[in-house]
Amino acid sequence: MSFDFDTVVDRRNTHSAKWDNLEQIYGVSPDEGLAMWVADMEFRAPDCVNEVLAEAVRHGVHGYYGADASYRAAIIGWMKRRHGWDVEKEWIHTAHGLVSGLALCLQAYTEPGDGVILFTPVYHAFHRIIRANDREVVQSPLVQRDGVFHMDLEALAAELNGRERMVVLCSPHNPGGRIWTPEELRALAAFCAEHDLILVADEVHHDLVLPGNTHTVTALAAPEHLDRMVLMTAASKTFNLAGGMTGNVIIPDPDLRRAFAARLAASGGSPNRFGMLMAEAAYTGGDAWLDALVAYIAGNVALFDAAMNALPGVRSMPMQATYLSWVDFAGTGMSPEEFTRRVEKEAKVLPNHGTPFGEGGATCLRFNLAMPRVQVEDAISRISAAFSDLQ
Repeated sequence: MSFDFDTVVDRRNTHSAKWDNLEQIYGVSPDEGLAMWVADMEFRAPDCVNEVLAEAVRHGVHGYYGADASYRAAIIGWMKRRHGWDVEKEWIHTAHGLVSGLALCLQAYTEPGDGVILFTPVYHAFHRIIRANDREVVQSPLVQRDGVFHMDLEALAAELNGRERMVVLCSPHNPGGRIWTPEELRALAAFCAEHDLILVADEVHHDLVLPGNTHTVTALAAPEHLDRMVLMTAASKTFNLAGGMTGNVIIPDPDLRRAFAARLAASGGSPNRFGMLMAEAAYTGGDAWLDALVAYIAGNVALFDAAMNALPGVRSMPMQATYLSWVDFAGTGMSPEEFTRRVEKEAKVLPNHGTPFGEGGATCLRFNLAMPRVQVEDAISRISAAFSDLQ
């Protein structure tokens, strides 16, 4: 079975945040720029997803979604088949995307003014949603050993002031592409137990594991600490369904479950019908497509990493998962303003800035590599030309 990841799909003027906001955010026309920022893919979703949507359109009645037994069964089957994790149907709650899911966790398990720990640099929306809920972001800077990120729990313990109530873990890590080992996850879960912290593990990238690597679900790494653990997963990153705004908040512990369910009910939300249909279809019939996708992304990663690491003073962090490359320009000696200007204004390649990811991000840019290879090659050519004076 073959899948087409090489065809370039023109997403301009399709209400694409990634492409149609380029002029507003970067001052670069989408006719000239190459969008490598928002974490969605340039690939069409699997046929099984588009077919279920086409059938819904043919039916023509788009009312409230209900009778979700098959949807829950699809999630349970996927988690067992792909991750070896036995999930009970009662554990599953559906949020309007995982950033919304995190907001509900903040409201369920913390109070205004409480501290929420992030291992930085980390996904920028975490910072935004914590502050928007009047909680304090507590940054625990990741340290680099052998070129990749590691948590420093000893340093974190020394900085705790007693107001912290939650840890938000990105697993696999965005933007570093790091897969935490079972030993690291166990140590973190034990740390949370010792310091009376709720651990919310955002595993939205856990299906996008590059060949030769293995991801461990946080719940499987530390089953003895499920009483303080919430896991968030979704089909959105895996199958390019972000517009469906549907995420899974999986909570094994009944007390934590009740608290979350109360906040979910108070929010007044209900499931996105199309998101639920897409997620069920993807989890039921998307295995072969995903396997082919991951192999394709691995090829993009190898090509892009080699090119970035060939530029003097530029280093691309080795990736084990995700499709997001974290590139450090510190070795060039340039200011963030200068290397960013070269990438955005000269190359007209538009990545995420590193500073919003928190401490440790100022000298970095994040590039989305989930695109046809010809576009990755175009990005390489443009960036290489913008830094040609260093070579």
